[in-house]
Amino acid sequence: MPELPEVETTRRGLAPHLEGRTVTGVTLRRPDLRWPIPREVRELLPGQRIAAVRRRAKYLLLDTQAGSALLHLGMSGSLRVLPAATPVKAHDHVDLALDSRRVLRFTDPRRFGCLLWQAPGTTHELLRDLGPEPLSPDFSGDTLFALSRGRKAPVKTFLMDQRVVVGVGNIYAAEALFEAGISPLRAAGKVSRERYGRLSDAVKRILAYAIDRGGTTLRDFIRPDGEPGYFELELAAYGRGGEPCPRCGRPLKHAAIGQRATVWCGHCQT
Repeated sequence: MPELPEVETTRRGLAPHLEGRTVTGVTLRRPDLRWPIPREVRELLPGQRIAAVRRRAKYLLLDTQAGSALLHLGMSGSLRVLPAATPVKAHDHVDLALDSRRVLRFTDPRRFGCLLWQAPGTTHELLRDLGPEPLSPDFSGDTLFALSRGRKAPVKTFLMDQRVVVGVGNIYAAEALFEAGISPLRAAGKVSRERYGRLSDAVKRILAYAIDRGGTTLRDFIRPDGEPGYFELELAAYGRGGEPCPRCGRPLKHAAIGQRATVWCGHCQT
């Protein structure tokens, strides 16, 4: 599933082509993706000018005066801005026609993505209980420390809780914990304020760097310009179970935590 850097990379790639453009038509080749596509997309979006392309957690919002189209890429979704005459392929489920004679095309082979609607002045139910953005001033070691008191769950599970902080998925949680020297198995409530400070700094550095490098190409993610991301070439822990730790050379351990593959160094992470 694309993580925050992949979604932010997509947003940055789309914004210059969408912001200020008017949606001239909506083509829905099926009535649903993960959930039914609401009628507002078809009835309210045509004729609207896209004022901004925003990201909240792993969701993209296309803001217009009538409301916002809310998109999630799911496991395998992608968004492309293409010439209007580009032939339609399998799994090209949605086209938003633009006054630039191009279309925003939503392709989703597995249909785990979504296209929903957020009315003006409201917050969609999927966004209501989300935690702070990890690159915002609202996210800090103090925040993690305060929220973690009394928590017995592993710190990796805690860090991936979208009510604690958004957008830190499996890849970047593993990398941040490695950089901060914290075992993913340690109970969240047993991590000190100082160590949470190191962890929040690591999350910010790794996510910012991954965004600069174009995200992490795993499974089916491809950037809007058609080029893959590059951050996967530099992963220190994720996906490297059994390989030498880049710090001490000992074999990296691997196990499932919360049904998610987890890799860490038993020597460097305590």
